[in-house]
Amino acid sequence: MQFTKASGIISAILLVVVGMFAQQRYEVVGKYLPAPDQDKKNNAQTYTEFAQLINADAPENRQDVDFQTFWEVWGLLERDYIESEDVDAKTMVDGAISGLTASLGDPYTMYLPPKENERSAQDLAGAFHGVGIELGYVDGILAAVSPLSGSPAESAGILPQDLIIHVSDPAKDLDEDTNGWTLPEAVEKIRGPKGSPVTLTVVREGATEPLDIEVTRDEIIVESVEVEFVEHAGKRVAHISLSRFGQRTAEEWNGVVENVLAERGEIDGIVLDMRNNPGGFFDGAIGIASDFIEDGTIVSQVGKFSSKDFEAVGEARLTGIPTVVLVNKGSASASEIVAGAMRDDLQTPIVGTNTFGKGTVQDRRELSNGGGIHITVSKWLLPGGSWIHEEGIPVDVEVEQDFETEADEQLERAIEEL
Repeated sequence: MQFTKASGIISAILLVVVGMFAQQRYEVVGKYLPAPDQDKKNNAQTYTEFAQLINADAPENRQDVDFQTFWEVWGLLERDYIESEDVDAKTMVDGAISGLTASLGDPYTMYLPPKENERSAQDLAGAFHGVGIELGYVDGILAAVSPLSGSPAESAGILPQDLIIHVSDPAKDLDEDTNGWTLPEAVEKIRGPKGSPVTLTVVREGATEPLDIEVTRDEIIVESVEVEFVEHAGKRVAHISLSRFGQRTAEEWNGVVENVLAERGEIDGIVLDMRNNPGGFFDGAIGIASDFIEDGTIVSQVGKFSSKDFEAVGEARLTGIPTVVLVNKGSASASEIVAGAMRDDLQTPIVGTNTFGKGTVQDRRELSNGGGIHITVSKWLLPGGSWIHEEGIPVDVEVEQDFETEADEQLERAIEEL
């Protein structure tokens, strides 16, 4: 889940790494770093920029931190590492910052260098090239939170909570285990040009051996909300598929609501289908839940410095229409907020399987170098007070999907529950 803000926190992040005793550190670096020559013009510019950075003051409460070892290692790498062309100052700075965020042990707090930050923005916009998997972690192992609907990953057979333990891509000269990969690193390595193949080795619950699944990358254009009017068990219902909470979701949602209201007298209810919905914008969840919940708390945010209850907003355009929520283990974050709020506030039945369990909020901030940082700033609680992090939301009616049949058993059962 992302919480959009813009804030200049470059000093709070970079200067923790490089912040103090500038003169002492220049002396340490000077012992090891040769002066840039004509073959190192690009790095020379980086040294100048870096010098400007380390001349700044460290945060006031970090004046007792000694970075001499940091600079000592930097100098030794510059002097002695065998592949000199691989020693790039900007890459080293990015790596140091990535290590800083990774040291917290929270896989959702991360630094994104400029290229990865741009790709993150594309994801939220809903258009990119890749395999179409929302990535996360299960017990610290890289996992498919969910394949996006209609994506190459879904077509190839990737399932929610498949553990991705190895990635192979001969065109990238890539053949690596994923142990220790950050999310940005995983995205960078799994994505690629349209039409190119990548093989994902996955461990799946119930399978006796790892599975090698080849996925051919394609352009991923995500329609986040769709509606289809379907009939089953003598009922006609509006089947609303909500696949993510992105930049276009609010506009698409409004169009779907108008279609449903136009058919209000001809339907028996709504199935809000958030299976494999990995989340997205926090405020998007509040807005959509508010179209069902007329008043009351949607979600409570508990932060380091303050807490806040987010109440229902808007016109509650769909209130009064019988509704069932459909979820599975790929439903995470913002989709869990909507499902949990409807359960707690309206006693809306939930059908499917237990959800993923991501109960934290990340604040997405832009940095002055074109990069970005996602910081876990709070946890969120359902209206009933429960924190579902790493546990998920239990369903009222458990239905496993049988992928060997063409029928959608979960959807059919959800309609029957109306």
